[in-house]
Amino acid sequence: MNTPSAQPHANGPIGIVAALHQEISELLTLLSDAQRVRIGNRDFWTGAFEGQPVVVVLSRVGKVAAATTAAVLITHFGVRAVVFAGVAGALAPAVAVGDVVVSSELLQHDVDASPLFPRWEIPLMGVARFAADAALAAALRQSACAALADPQALLGPAVMQAFGIAAPQVHSGLIISGDRFVCTSAESAVLRDALPDALAVEMEGAAVAQVCHEWGVPFAAIRTISDRADDTASVDFAQFIAQVDSRYSVAILRNWLSAMHAP
Repeated sequence: MNTPSAQPHANGPIGIVAALHQEISELLTLLSDAQRVRIGNRDFWTGAFEGQPVVVVLSRVGKVAAATTAAVLITHFGVRAVVFAGVAGALAPAVAVGDVVVSSELLQHDVDASPLFPRWEIPLMGVARFAADAALAAALRQSACAALADPQALLGPAVMQAFGIAAPQVHSGLIISGDRFVCTSAESAVLRDALPDALAVEMEGAAVAQVCHEWGVPFAAIRTISDRADDTASVDFAQFIAQVDSRYSVAILRNWLSAMHAP
């Protein structure tokens, strides 16, 4: 007997996911009517942010953890869209620390079932690059541009100086994911040679994109660039996330969700 697949609900909540606790801690303090639902050793926080119903959850690090979390958001909470927010390492020369990358496509750079399937293609799916939802990505990009229009007001001069942030930019393009923390110049060079259009690298987004693709749920990722994914990638992540990434994420999500009320 076939079991009907869960479908995104037009009036369902929006799933907001991050891999590290520091990336969602500030957002959780801003939820109204927050309630914790514990499933599979994860805490899913339901509530409202800027008048929109949301489910905020810590996926933990890595593709399996992120994919598992996305599946629960879809099948248990009936989310209408999923947004992954967090940090990433830059690959493209034009992407700098403090910039934001909004996904247009996502790919798992550590998938290689060749010669049975082309490199990077997910076996039996015929897909290597998962397209982000175009409307969702465009709205997040617009919100990110608004949030970064006055970085000194958002971060403060001292924080910008501490992390070498000058004039942060918003980029759209390919984000790649894999189950390893890329932190050497040699690793970055290999990825740039293989995938020259990749803007940033992280450890979760493309796995969530695959899950959302299978269920037909709109998905996009917003990533704050914390380092160059090379030998200098020794930034104090706790401080960067608290002082830069979390402020970016809250401001971007606030702008995006607030715009939903506009006529």
